Amino acid sequence: MFHKTEDAAMMEDGKKMITGRVVLQKKNVLDFNDLGASVLDRLHEVFGGNISFQLISAIHPEHESSEGRLKGKLGNPAILEDWITTITPLTVEDTEYEVSFEWDDKIGVPGAFLVKNRHHSEFYLKTLTLHDVPGHGHVHFVCNSWVYPSKYYLKDRIFFANKAYLPGETPELLGPYREEELVILRGNGSGELKEWDRVYDYAFYNDLGDPDHDLDDARPVLGGSTEYPYPRRGKTGRPATESDPETESRIPLINSLSIYVPADERFRHVKLSDFLGFGLKSTGQFLVSELEALIDSTPNEFDSFEDVLKVYEGGIKLPVLEKARKKIHVELLRIISQTDGEGLLKFPMPQAIKGDKSAWRTDEEFAREMLAGVNPVSIRLLKEFPPTSKLDFKVYGNQNSSIKRYHIEAKLDGLEIEEAIKTNKLYILDHHDSLMPYVRRINATSNKIYATRTLLFLQKDGTLKPLAIELSLPHEGGDHLGAISKVYTPFEHGVESSIWQLAKAYVAVNDSGVHQLISHWLNTHCAIEPFVIATNRQLSVLHPIHKLLQPHFKDTMNINAFARQILINGGGLLEATVFPGRYAMEMSSVLYKDWVFPDQALPVDLVKRGMAIEDSNSPHGLRLLIEDYPYGVDGLEIWFAIKTWVEDYCSFYYKNDDMVQNDTELQSWWKELREDGHGDKKQETWWPKMQTCDDLRDTCTTIIWIASALHAAVNFGQYPYAGYLPNRPTISRRLMPEPDTPEYDELIEDPDNVFLKTVTAQLQSLIGIALIEILSSHPAEEVYLGQSGCPNWTMDSEALKAFEKFGMKLREIEGRIVERNNDGSLKNRVGPVQVPYTLLYPSSKEGLTGMGIPNSVSI
Repeated sequence: MFHKTEDAAMMEDGKKMITGRVVLQKKNVLDFNDLGASVLDRLHEVFGGNISFQLISAIHPEHESSEGRLKGKLGNPAILEDWITTITPLTVEDTEYEVSFEWDDKIGVPGAFLVKNRHHSEFYLKTLTLHDVPGHGHVHFVCNSWVYPSKYYLKDRIFFANKAYLPGETPELLGPYREEELVILRGNGSGELKEWDRVYDYAFYNDLGDPDHDLDDARPVLGGSTEYPYPRRGKTGRPATESDPETESRIPLINSLSIYVPADERFRHVKLSDFLGFGLKSTGQFLVSELEALIDSTPNEFDSFEDVLKVYEGGIKLPVLEKARKKIHVELLRIISQTDGEGLLKFPMPQAIKGDKSAWRTDEEFAREMLAGVNPVSIRLLKEFPPTSKLDFKVYGNQNSSIKRYHIEAKLDGLEIEEAIKTNKLYILDHHDSLMPYVRRINATSNKIYATRTLLFLQKDGTLKPLAIELSLPHEGGDHLGAISKVYTPFEHGVESSIWQLAKAYVAVNDSGVHQLISHWLNTHCAIEPFVIATNRQLSVLHPIHKLLQPHFKDTMNINAFARQILINGGGLLEATVFPGRYAMEMSSVLYKDWVFPDQALPVDLVKRGMAIEDSNSPHGLRLLIEDYPYGVDGLEIWFAIKTWVEDYCSFYYKNDDMVQNDTELQSWWKELREDGHGDKKQETWWPKMQTCDDLRDTCTTIIWIASALHAAVNFGQYPYAGYLPNRPTISRRLMPEPDTPEYDELIEDPDNVFLKTVTAQLQSLIGIALIEILSSHPAEEVYLGQSGCPNWTMDSEALKAFEKFGMKLREIEGRIVERNNDGSLKNRVGPVQVPYTLLYPSSKEGLTGMGIPNSVSI
């Protein structure tokens, strides 16, 4: 952005000078300066090892590139001033420096600059602002990049002025620089990548297992096969394991934060990175090894629901060993122990039990959370009765539902089943076909699950009423003999009521696993990473679509790399706390076969699940069949706000379809995304062709939706709802008690104890609670949808105006969300647990809030 000011100052020798203001952050570690690096940097300064900048002209040539093309004229090097005398803050803060450029009229307005770091250490370069540029005023360069010592680079680092150009519109003299930068970012495909590298490349998920440690720790390679298709991850280039040449070796757990991602994808906010790194590492290492023998007189079990509440109200007494104090990072200690030295394991009270400790057990709340809980994306309209299976009959036999008319017909407010279906009154939460192929293998472990189907009825007050739950097991004689199923219906009293509560728990276990593996990990974290990689490899930072999408990719590669290291790896926290265990990631690969990119668009998803129909008389041409569907109502407002913003933005740069078709970078980006990033889906015909402005707008809207609102909807409600594990158990350890068995007699005598012995055990519960508290929290530096981390992110005024309009629209949506939550007639907005639906409320303060839509999948 240019601001008119006075012309450049004059030096004593008559040369013109312009002043630049550089904003950077020096290398910091664990919230304090790396003093050794700081001393070495100062020594480098004393002996001439400085930081220099050179302006690059966008209008005057100097020399030809290696391909014989003209490149912009370089100005004389200018040295960063006062490095030694500038006091660096003890926290991660911006530091400002001056740099004086000798002005050459032949340079004209600079289109880029080079920076050379001759220091010992890297620094994070945020911005360079040139003051008093003759004829132009202020010129801004937004950098936001780690600059390592020049010895690590083949070419000096280049940064461009923050004006967007399509490839064919790039100033001719900047074209070679633009193309060279993309070549650097693609790398050469060989060798192990180091922390200073900036290479974006693809790899299979072949680093989840550790066969060199134990063959039992081996895991299948996900991606690159028809058996286990998967999106690609960022490449690290680590060598293969000795035991299996197809599996990439792993780095030690203690080095988790050093796992390779391109330098600018690493967590920049030190508190966040350490909180995640040390917090999760300590959860895994300390809790598993120390808590098992320390918790209480009945290790691994909660004795009662009162015992569960102690986790939040009074805490569980733990001897705090000296070695534990040394191993646990201060942030995790803040979470899991009180500061009085008593060693009290205590967590914040989850919202689901703040107002009423038992409302979570009601049928209304059980059903409401399918519309307004942490997994509101699985429920669908029932279109046939009884429900049928799509599993291969030759392999799995008859898997159709055994729910009969007599199970539900008396509970349909006088309607026949056919009439209820015709009037869109019946809904289903179906976790049968997705889980049945794995039930036998999972049940051979300590976990015991069922494939489940849950039928629900839409009542006149807009709430859902559970009608029946079907629990299914594979036939003992073999899969080909079909399912053995039992149907359970609601009861309010007696042992039948306890059985009904257990049936709901089995459904909640399945829904928790599907949520974590599919709705959350696969459909947001995993699916978006190829877009991050392809964008950086094929779209220059000058490209308007790069500028549009880049904020929605922040920290995603880093959090995913860290997940591979400690969460989704073989023997990691996910396998330890979610029912599929060692089959978790394999199962997500099988379900990726059903992933369709256009279906990730919210309107398409709602119609596909039967939750909405096209209706020209409704807002945006879509009508929800459940009028009070909080995720659907709020989500559609957010979706169309994003869509309008994307349309406004793209229309500034693409005036017609020909401009889309002739954009070489855009076409390379879309080709690589399909053929490499989601390479196992490259033959699918549903991919947008990227031939029209509509293709581009729809694609970008969907990408932004996935990375922001969809992820927020399925992530930040984890602690409010699942922080109380009985409400969202992740493991079931027993099958349903059968009459005339000791387990059934125990259920009659002490139903609460049986419930707690059936669902997630105490140790896994504590690990899970610690984990989702971290994952549900916002850091102080979070940037939310409609916000920008830099006010000068583009110099294109029309784009800035459209973005401001987008932010104002989101503020209006916030007001309407509050109004709906205060409307007592909308019973699904708050529910029996008295938790207002705010997961799609765009902004938030830091911490555990149950609201806020960050720009990206960053946690």
